[in-house]
Amino acid sequence: MISLTDSQKIGMGLTGFGVFFLFFGMILFFDKALLAIGNILFVVGLAFVIGLERTFRFFFQKHKMKATSFFLGGVFIVLIGWPIIGVILEFYGFFLLFRYFVFKEIGSS
Repeated sequence: MISLTDSQKIGMGLTGFGVFFLFFGMILFFDKALLAIGNILFVVGLAFVIGLERTFRFFFQKHKMKATSFFLGGVFIVLIGWPIIGVILEFYGFFLLFRYFVFKEIGSS
């Protein structure tokens, strides 16, 4: 079994709640408040799980700047009140950020 520190456990909970709020916000016709809370919880939870420095290194690598721009731009657009456009940008950025990881995991199974 994987050993997690207390901050990583908190991060897993925050990330899980973030995904839940994002999903629930989309079910409720792109509710701005739920999507904003979900975005904040997801990003903060990710920072707790992998650490603040590794989070910055992950998001701000040169070859991932386009993906990071779309993802964080989508978060910002949701926070200012345009949820549908923001979520579309977020999903595109999320896909660009994590596509190599997902395809690598699918290929190894």
